[in-house]
Amino acid sequence: MKKFFLLLVIITTNAQEKKFENYNQKIAGNDYRLEMIAIPSGIFNMGSPNYEKNRLADEGPVHKVKVDSFWIGKFEITWDIFELFMLREIDSKKIVYGNEVKKDVDGISGATTPYVDMTFGMGLEGYPAISMTQLSASKFCEWLSAMTGNYYRLPTEAEWEYACRSGSSTAYHYGDNPDELDEYAWYESNSDGKYQMVGKKKPNEWGIHDMHGNVAEWTLDQYNPKSYYSDIDKTSNNPYKVATKLYPRVVRGGSWMNPNYRLRSSSRLPSNKSWKKQDPQIPKSLWWHTDAQFLGFRIVRPYKTPNDDEKEKYWIEK
Repeated sequence: MKKFFLLLVIITTNAQEKKFENYNQKIAGNDYRLEMIAIPSGIFNMGSPNYEKNRLADEGPVHKVKVDSFWIGKFEITWDIFELFMLREIDSKKIVYGNEVKKDVDGISGATTPYVDMTFGMGLEGYPAISMTQLSASKFCEWLSAMTGNYYRLPTEAEWEYACRSGSSTAYHYGDNPDELDEYAWYESNSDGKYQMVGKKKPNEWGIHDMHGNVAEWTLDQYNPKSYYSDIDKTSNNPYKVATKLYPRVVRGGSWMNPNYRLRSSSRLPSNKSWKKQDPQIPKSLWWHTDAQFLGFRIVRPYKTPNDDEKEKYWIEK
């Protein structure tokens, strides 16, 4: 009877861990507001139609994409959390909570401490972390996975747009009128020349904040201005253009520095080596983009945990 009861407890616990609902991921027992929103699987039209105002050629053609269920961060990753990874101030031997990842935290490379204040005086507690490379953002995901036992990574470009649109097919997740953008986003016209605390604007229909503006966000994909033309089937299942070279890679969402049309749901930005122009290191840092004060990220957790080889594939090493 005791053995049966123990088995029942284990099964129940594992089932609870996989409930598909919103949750707050604590780290070593502490609450850092790492809230995760459950996004149901679905099919959506990715890209912008020819008639959408200010669209660019790399946003089309519109094509159907199927995306599996996943969780995505309610907010962009903030300095409060990113500095835990950067400064390693939490005991790495703390017990983990999930069972998707078994990894030694101490074996994961950490971002080097920057030589200047990377907030550039714009705000720390509750403000989005910025200026990290895609490698740095990805290594954060690997570190967080090891700390919590739940598998985290950057979103694919398709997952990002699906979550941003939250069921919409308009230029912005709320509609087509840029005059309403002030209610949902920080951008060139209202940001006062700096990023802002996360979550201060209205969320989209799925409860996610700052998908438009504040800081632009890394995705996993290699950028190709013609990729929609060459790689798309009638309906693509979880498309992901694996990165094979360092530049350019896809950034989404627009930022506090951009005009309104660069915040549209379909707008794409390629990364650029000029984002390290002021970096004095030789060779230039693997971890920081000194000139990308508009750049941050948010995380996802797929509902279906990938196998070990797939996990490593999504934690980009290049």
